Amino acid sequence: MTIRLPDEKGKFSDYRLSGRTIPSARLPADAARIVFSAAHVVADPFAACEPSGPAAVDWTATMAFRRHLDSLGLGIAEAMDTAQRGMGLDWPGALELIRRTKAELPDALVFNGCGTDQLAPADARDLDDVRRAYFEQVEAIQKLGGRLIVMASRALAAVTASPDDYVSVYSDVLARCDRPVVLHWLGEMFDPALAGYWGADAFEPAMETALAVIAENAAKVDGIKISLLDKDKEIAMRRRLPAGVKMYTGDDFNYPELIAGDEQGHSHALLGIFDPLAPAAAYAVAKLGEGDGKAFRDTLDPTVPLARLIFRAPTQHYKTGVVFLAWLNGFQDHFIMLGGAQAMRPLPYFVEAFKLADGCGLLRDPDLAIQRMRKLLALYGA
Repeated sequence: MTIRLPDEKGKFSDYRLSGRTIPSARLPADAARIVFSAAHVVADPFAACEPSGPAAVDWTATMAFRRHLDSLGLGIAEAMDTAQRGMGLDWPGALELIRRTKAELPDALVFNGCGTDQLAPADARDLDDVRRAYFEQVEAIQKLGGRLIVMASRALAAVTASPDDYVSVYSDVLARCDRPVVLHWLGEMFDPALAGYWGADAFEPAMETALAVIAENAAKVDGIKISLLDKDKEIAMRRRLPAGVKMYTGDDFNYPELIAGDEQGHSHALLGIFDPLAPAAAYAVAKLGEGDGKAFRDTLDPTVPLARLIFRAPTQHYKTGVVFLAWLNGFQDHFIMLGGAQAMRPLPYFVEAFKLADGCGLLRDPDLAIQRMRKLLALYGA
């Protein structure tokens, strides 16, 4: 199968698809690593609301994608930044998403994003405002029986005066949590409003504050996900975690090495890239559990160039690539996103994503992918 694709100057040439596909696998309950996919949401393209207004979600397609992830044995990190949380999906929409996923998949491994996004940073006057916003979300999600991922807070970053403020607020929030949670350290490359999080611009003092939060509340912390796109920083922190506290990699650039681990430990996974890479993640980690480290790396290593493209700067627009691949693979009937975010990457990005996804066996129906890629090219006048 071939398709004519343009380069960055608009010159077309034939591209022949590889014909590769990822072997099917389902992660067992006792998998070698805990693997969460941070799942995207599907927009309703027929809604009359403005892209800048409240989210209009296609709940049927959104839930179908979560059933797909669960069928592979993957956990679901719900209502996170991959779902355009705080970037198209507001708190009421996030809570409805959490409620529906709990009802649809009551026995699945699901942790849910808990933040302060109902409180605009400009409206936060002090730490108590931030506490109240966190408490509201903790109570609402726990009322549904949901587990928590305590997300970084733009409002907290806006009002904090010292690292001690982070320790104080997080300790108060964790005291309200009925089961151990996953903490989330999201770097400023994902969200510029989180620059200087944990009270420091440099990594080392910021890490010390995060570790202090964990040490003071170890019984309430299942693990921490760090999304800094720097494997050395993740490994350094991983080696400092208290016994029983897990590291969940959020490094969409270096995940094969970090999940494989070394003689001093390994990372589990909570990754946005494991939305489009879900079949590869399930197969690779299943092989790792069988003791076949080579098959693990042979499956995931070729996906890294695709991940690095999807998450290239400006990194916060990575959701566009995630949803593009979901559309190519037939998980939704359109390439429309909350907030009009489908327009946040240029055509050469989509062309390269198509080629790389094909090259590592991630186009599950090549004929459909070709048809949809041609539709996108036609939209651009090709």
